[in-house]
Amino acid sequence: MTDTQGQGRIQGGASAAAPSWAGKPVEWSGTLQVKDVMGTVAIAVRREATVAELVATMRRFKVGAVAVIDVGGRPVGVVSEGDLPLGESGVSPGEGGSQSRGRRQPGRGAVMTAGEVMTCPALTVTRQTPVREAARLMHANRIMQLPVVDAASGKIAGTLHQVDLLKIFARRTSDVLADVAAAIAALRVDARTLTIAVDAGVVRVGGRVARRSQIARLVEAGRRIEGVVELEVDVTYDQDDSLLPL
Repeated sequence: MTDTQGQGRIQGGASAAAPSWAGKPVEWSGTLQVKDVMGTVAIAVRREATVAELVATMRRFKVGAVAVIDVGGRPVGVVSEGDLPLGESGVSPGEGGSQSRGRRQPGRGAVMTAGEVMTCPALTVTRQTPVREAARLMHANRIMQLPVVDAASGKIAGTLHQVDLLKIFARRTSDVLADVAAAIAALRVDARTLTIAVDAGVVRVGGRVARRSQIARLVEAGRRIEGVVELEVDVTYDQDDSLLPL
């Protein structure tokens, strides 16, 4: 995915001097979080679930790992295809993420429970975890999915899959740059007064706009663009239309 590591830039071609009443610079910075890309289906079973039930869950969701939760809905471990007793796996290698740090256990087979075969502790992220951090966690542990937990209660709230991240990081810089430019044009902002730079999913917009309200619209449009991991806006405005009478 070398394309995503490139850099792109659009420099405004003409920029008139800002009027003496121009507003102060407005800065905004935001990072894409897990909540923005995660799946809302929590793929999990209770400790007492049998291996047969685990395999059925893996087959149903086409994953290679399932979170194990306690009675309060908090992840306490993970069962991956590599944790299952020999001959019990119902998922082909590569279909899901493995958090296995143990060994397969021959013998009791399908009568064993999730609590007996799970790997502890479960690696998790919260809704507020930056996407970049989640991607690093997956890469470092060679896993393809992570349980998402609520930061306050610790209860499972969803699942983050590797494919969710690939949709973001696989986009070419030139495509992201083109989408940002198109969004600016759609807002009827004079692109000649702006500079746009894209580097590995980080989009930086600088320069000047005519009205202050355009900044919020610019931020909202930028956050909706696929492939934008972080958005930094540092612009000035000519007129503060938030003070105008309705």
